[in-house]
Amino acid sequence: MTRYRVGAFGLAGVLFLLYPVLRPYSDETVAEGPAVMGTTAWVVAHLCAVAGFVLVAIALPVRRAALVTALGAGLTLPYYGAETFGLHAIGARAAQHPDPALVDLVDAVRYQPAAITVFALGLLLLAAGAILVAVELKALAVPYAVAFALFLPQFFTPPAARIAHGALMMVGCALVAWKLWRSR
Repeated sequence: MTRYRVGAFGLAGVLFLLYPVLRPYSDETVAEGPAVMGTTAWVVAHLCAVAGFVLVAIALPVRRAALVTALGAGLTLPYYGAETFGLHAIGARAAQHPDPALVDLVDAVRYQPAAITVFALGLLLLAAGAILVAVELKALAVPYAVAFALFLPQFFTPPAARIAHGALMMVGCALVAWKLWRSR
């Protein structure tokens, strides 16, 4: 069982790094901006994050942390579905026919009050679960907790900072995997 957990955390870390590395970026406030959302890279990048959330939720050995993390992932994933598939459809349309109204539609999907509230609550629960992991596994899991605590704020940073956050997620997941391996 430990090998499974170690492997899941290792893979999750790589996926969390691939998410911002593969994700295409553009000025999403102009008519041409949403077109990047219509790319295959957009879908693949977001699915990397989805898989990362699922892997950490199912690999945690700490009971309270596992429950809180699973609840957080469950609340976060519907929003990622809208980002992955809903915005992809809008982006495909924007690639064919750039239209400023599509920018408003992207904002309507992203900032719909119930969606953004559930998403934020999910990310807060993921951060709380990561903090519980750090309490259980001690200092070695602190980067994991910090990375999850920064998941929401990193969305408001430039691409380089988002990629650095992905690297922190990878390091945090790797350290948790290493701690689990050593404690078997």
